[in-house]
Amino acid sequence: MKTRGWTSGQIALALYPFGVGAAAVNVFFASLITSWLGGPVLNAVWSIGLGCIIAVPATIAFARHIRRLMDEAEQDTTP
Repeated sequence: MKTRGWTSGQIALALYPFGVGAAAVNVFFASLITSWLGGPVLNAVWSIGLGCIIAVPATIAFARHIRRLMDEAEQDTTP
């Protein structure tokens, strides 16, 4: 069966900027929590940098999940 629409790679590229933002916010808040234990609070540059790294596998996994859901929805609509 040939998939229609976007591939999981295209979906991942489209969602990557949102994944970076979400990961950067989570990294910053995690550094705030670890500051209670004596760790450093990360600044915006470090949070965004680590967010760029963490977002790659997270966005790829999410894009594959979305593509699987799209394929499942297309199978339900075909006669």
